[in-house]
Amino acid sequence: MKPMLFNTEMVRAILEGRKAVTRRVVKPQPEERHIPGESGCYTYHSIPCGLDGLTNFSPYRPGDILYVRETFFEHKNHFYYKADGKHEVLAMLGITFKWRPSIHMPRKAARIFLRVTDVRVERLQNLGIEEALEEGITPTNRPGGCRCRFAFDGCMEEPCSNRTAYEIERHVEPFAQLWDSTIKKADHALYGWEANPWVWVIEFERCIQ
Repeated sequence: MKPMLFNTEMVRAILEGRKAVTRRVVKPQPEERHIPGESGCYTYHSIPCGLDGLTNFSPYRPGDILYVRETFFEHKNHFYYKADGKHEVLAMLGITFKWRPSIHMPRKAARIFLRVTDVRVERLQNLGIEEALEEGITPTNRPGGCRCRFAFDGCMEEPCSNRTAYEIERHVEPFAQLWDSTIKKADHALYGWEANPWVWVIEFERCIQ
């Protein structure tokens, strides 16, 4: 059983059944190799492989059970979780607390368990609208919504390019912002959204332990 860290927003998405996949940076990043007569070749830890072969190096495999590490605190042998949003109730009960970072959560405090169902590798910016929803992203709304000429008359069966761009903007940009918030500033040039790094795409389902 392996631990995996999630921030509070994404823990809530898992609890609400909105999140079924997570992306994690491939470290080190695979390096592309150019071999005469071949294409799509890479090296990982100096080992030649294609993208399909690269998946074999993933630290996560289908069937693995993960336990979620989340922000928490312990009081009288009972665990409380920030994602539950019960701050005011705890204060009313006279319970003083200080949240502990998810990285410090012990296995015994875990309440969410995930079974890995699939793993693949791809560029971060391959993420589209459907993938953002599977990541648990809540779409944002631009004031006034889509400003294309169909905004007030109803869209055509096939959405116009402006409408499509707006939908991508309200789904993908929140994910990009969330992603960058999880990357150290010093690492943005390597692993930030704009860097478009290779990532492990890990699909999962909740399970009971």
